[in-house]
Amino acid sequence: MVEQKPIECWMTDMDGVLVREGSIVPGADTLLSRLREKGVPFLVLTNNSIHTPRDLRYRLQATGLDVPEASIWTSALATAAFLSEQRPQGSAYVIGEAGLTTALHDVGYVITDRNPDYVVLGETRTYSFSSIATAMRLVEKGSRFVATNPDATGPSPEGILPATGSVAAMISKATGVDPYFVGKPNPLMMRAALNRLGAHSESTVMIGDRMDTDILAGLEAGMRTVLVLTGITRESEIDRFPFRPSRVVPSVADLVDDV
Repeated sequence: MVEQKPIECWMTDMDGVLVREGSIVPGADTLLSRLREKGVPFLVLTNNSIHTPRDLRYRLQATGLDVPEASIWTSALATAAFLSEQRPQGSAYVIGEAGLTTALHDVGYVITDRNPDYVVLGETRTYSFSSIATAMRLVEKGSRFVATNPDATGPSPEGILPATGSVAAMISKATGVDPYFVGKPNPLMMRAALNRLGAHSESTVMIGDRMDTDILAGLEAGMRTVLVLTGITRESEIDRFPFRPSRVVPSVADLVDDV
């Protein structure tokens, strides 16, 4: 067997791992404090493209978690980095909110509905029929179709809401064109995060609460993975998947001594 390298960097999902229903997961503050105290590089990842890192930092602070902006990596940032590499200084028609539009502006993209290079779909609290129809027409005319993540639903106090994956399916059904999803479980998002940290996959661990996104993305990026049982995936569901995490723990509190 190949001896594993010591863990030098940490990545963790946010919802279901560090916070849950607007409240801190016990032990999350201790883990992040330990990482900062020891100078261990880390990133907090989220597939949600609605908020900017500054917004997310503020929201996390309200729960008692102190995470620097530079330590937050969103699917919106990953999408902007991908588009900037593929087609620098390009143009896009965007369905999304400030997290996505700000990220695209920051890499020099122009947001327009006139022959854009890309149609970029992200989350928004108010998907409009008009904007979806415009996206369909632009994709039909040849604009490349990119989506921040494949999540089909999102949570709300009233129950689930349609998210990027569901709206992407609507556009795909109408146009016959499938989007390229940048966010988890695409390992592209993880590799971009590794590059941001200057880290190597063999010495980095990914903590997540979902087998189908967090653990799969970490696995495909070559990282060690830890599934916590404070979010979506239940312990009884793990064996349904053809892959397994490196470890399964009740919560992030069980990882503090590993830092």
